[in-house]
Amino acid sequence: MTLWRRRDARRIQRCRIFSVDEVRFEPPEGGEPRPFFVLDLSDCINVIALTDNECIPMVRQYRFGIEALTLEIPGGMCDRGEDPLEAAKRELKEETGYEAGDWSALGWVHPNPPIQNNRCHTFLARGAIKTGEPQPDSNERIEQTLVPLDQIPTKIDDGEITHGLVIAAFQLYERRRG
Repeated sequence: MTLWRRRDARRIQRCRIFSVDEVRFEPPEGGEPRPFFVLDLSDCINVIALTDNECIPMVRQYRFGIEALTLEIPGGMCDRGEDPLEAAKRELKEETGYEAGDWSALGWVHPNPPIQNNRCHTFLARGAIKTGEPQPDSNERIEQTLVPLDQIPTKIDDGEITHGLVIAAFQLYERRRG
């Protein structure tokens, strides 16, 4: 398959966590370049942290896009230039107060490739222990909960876990585990 050819781009808007670019691509068969809009974002991370008794520290938080609470694993944006593993360790501690010594990468996904240019990296943190209180950022109001690992599939099936990147993280976990 012949690919579209990028011709030019211009930044339309710079926001707190992303920028919007108008990018013009020439169709594979040639012709006039067409405009597309791309959200330029830093990579992000998700953490499946497992305690020694196979529980997962999770958070409930309000999500403005859907105007509702969601049940999620710890996650967030990488600071520009920050290594994803370091971001994962930071987010786990900030959102839950947990830390772990045994970390492994489970893989990454493109969160929304039609309009976003970033990746979401998922990490497994084994032997998670609570070492302090959470320290969420000023725009986060987080309620913590421990969920037994064996309850995750039911929570997904019942619609209690709906965040696509969280579901993708558990799929990556299952593929590496099995």
